[in-house]
Amino acid sequence: MVWSKWPNKRLLFANGALAWILLYGLLRNRAPPCGVPQIGAKSRFLEELDMKIKRQDGFSLIELLIVVAIIGIIAAIAIPNLMASRRAANEGSAQSAMRTIHSAQVVFQNTGGAGAYAADLATLRTERLIDPSLGSGTKSGYEFEIVEQSGTGSAAVFGAYAFPLVTSGVQQTGTRSFATTEDGIMYVGTDLSAAPSTIFDIRQLEILGN
Repeated sequence: MVWSKWPNKRLLFANGALAWILLYGLLRNRAPPCGVPQIGAKSRFLEELDMKIKRQDGFSLIELLIVVAIIGIIAAIAIPNLMASRRAANEGSAQSAMRTIHSAQVVFQNTGGAGAYAADLATLRTERLIDPSLGSGTKSGYEFEIVEQSGTGSAAVFGAYAFPLVTSGVQQTGTRSFATTEDGIMYVGTDLSAAPSTIFDIRQLEILGN
């Protein structure tokens, strides 16, 4: 037989081929070849929407710059307040340590000191009258030292001071120095150019109110 005598079979073959082409296009998720109606393929609107969604997966440069700027502003506000709180805590610890040193000296004078005060913090640490951290001479951002210990009994004297380890800049550990003598009076100073290293220097400081 010849195809010209069977036009219905030729039409059936053409329709079958078209169906297979459309099915292949659907399975491949793309439009069928040129000239074949794009039945079942993605519309242009959906393709553009899909591209926009893909472009929004990450942050743009402007968005990143805005985030960095916000973080910088928060840090500029928070860090100074944090450092101020840290300095205040260090100063409170230093005052408490000075009272501890004076109490330890009184106990030492009446026990192992035989009427004399301890000449240094290491001696008080050995007698377990102060903690090891304070006995090392540095604690909570301050340096501690006993000065000009001499005499026994009623003539016994000593001085002790607490001075910030860092006196300026962002890392400053304290804004005031503290000191005391055998009479137990607490002194405070705001001049951080030098530590009050003598009893005379200590008594030139301002008396700290309780």
